[in-house]
Amino acid sequence: MAGMHHQPDGAAFDVVLLLHVGCVVVGLATTVASAATAARLRRLIASPAALPNAVARYFTPGVNWAGRAMYGIPVFGFALLAMSQGAYGWRDGWVMGGLGIFVLVVLVAESRMWPAERRLQSSLAGPIAGGAAPGPDVLPDARAMSLSATMCIVLLTLGSVLMVAQP
Repeated sequence: MAGMHHQPDGAAFDVVLLLHVGCVVVGLATTVASAATAARLRRLIASPAALPNAVARYFTPGVNWAGRAMYGIPVFGFALLAMSQGAYGWRDGWVMGGLGIFVLVVLVAESRMWPAERRLQSSLAGPIAGGAAPGPDVLPDARAMSLSATMCIVLLTLGSVLMVAQP
């Protein structure tokens, strides 16, 4: 076991680790909600009925701040690296792999998922306020949001497995 490093410990390290994991959990939960709500919207588009209240509330215009919690993942990850006293470093493949996965998550979320969500908020604002059913014109954005959110879920899960396994 000569290659094994001392596992960092201490209250400060534990708090930062909890914040790091908390950002993953919040980011994952909000992305699951995004995927599920977009998928539900896709099914509802064919219906002549107005959107259910929960779906209408989800697409109320505004920034998905809870989803942005995922930006805390690398912030606290970098802090953990600094606090690890050399136990973890940039040369560890799992650290670089995790950073690469995070970059992919951000690229997908910022280029596909959140823009589609904002366009849906804008497109649905009129029908929601008027109690009308959404038109088929929102289907491409609902599909883009659903697929990109699913992609982010897979990547966040893969990153989580990598961080736990630390191969």
